[in-house]
Amino acid sequence: MQRTLVLLDSIALVNTSHAGTVIVSGSHGGLSASHFVTAQTHKAFAVAFNDAGGGKDDAGRVALRELQAVGVLAMLYAHTSARIGEAQDGLDNGVVNGLNELALAHGLQLGMRVSDAVRQLGA
Repeated sequence: MQRTLVLLDSIALVNTSHAGTVIVSGSHGGLSASHFVTAQTHKAFAVAFNDAGGGKDDAGRVALRELQAVGVLAMLYAHTSARIGEAQDGLDNGVVNGLNELALAHGLQLGMRVSDAVRQLGA
């Protein structure tokens, strides 16, 4: 299935027009960022976030769990591989270091490039 790829430097820009898309975001994968996605009535198919270095109590990785709970595939890419806040850099240089169960079920793997993951998801 072919899906549209959307690049959002900030996940705060997500809206209902992004339903069913694959989003690469420059935002961190924390709780506040995941709420922008979970609040949408019609949700994206998949979202990639920067892990922002993890943070205290792994706060930068919460989106994996939060998006799984609402049926959205989620992945994180390493902050050492791409700049925070720059979705294009995340797509071009990001290296996946976190996946939720939906992402694993679609065959995504830790260590793969975000660009390869996006292609595998049909975007």
